[in-house]
Amino acid sequence: MKQWILSISLLALAALLLGACGGAAKPQNSASASSGTSLDISYENALPVRNQLLLGTLRLDEGAHPLSATQAATLLPLWQGVRGTMNSGAAAQAESDALLKQIEAALTAEQRADIRGWKLTQADLQAWATSQGIAVGTGNAAASGGMGSGVPGSGQTLTTEARATRQAERGGGADSGGLSKALIDAVITQLESKKAN
Repeated sequence: MKQWILSISLLALAALLLGACGGAAKPQNSASASSGTSLDISYENALPVRNQLLLGTLRLDEGAHPLSATQAATLLPLWQGVRGTMNSGAAAQAESDALLKQIEAALTAEQRADIRGWKLTQADLQAWATSQGIAVGTGNAAASGGMGSGVPGSGQTLTTEARATRQAERGGGADSGGLSKALIDAVITQLESKKAN
């Protein structure tokens, strides 16, 4: 019950922040125009916008344009709101998109350019997962009943195209539900640490 109340509170906060912001950055390419983002999702094996922002946020601290403590304080409740929508499963796509637009708007132009320039792919996400000790499915085997695990309906018998479609629908690669949650938890932990400093 408390988790449900927290999720609703975070969504209400996100709605208030969206209204206060008055809008987000304008799209810079036609492939992402429908989602209202400046990130490119048209290249081969491109990560969905959410995962580009997550993985990109983690990478920013390794580059020339790290997040500031002020940005961390702004981004933390937004990413917590995204996690709440993922956990509830009941959030509309529009709510999720609104949070992602606010997250992108909280980044500087240089930070957005860095993330766009990295052209993050499924391979980048899998490399991050491996570096964190997270088992990632390859289409032939996956941990915990992920796609390709041999569990009926898991995707093992799907064609490459059908598997890619299913992965895209789920927001990423094989076993992406657990991987996306691990990724968002890593970003939240990073933001909490940066905000505290």
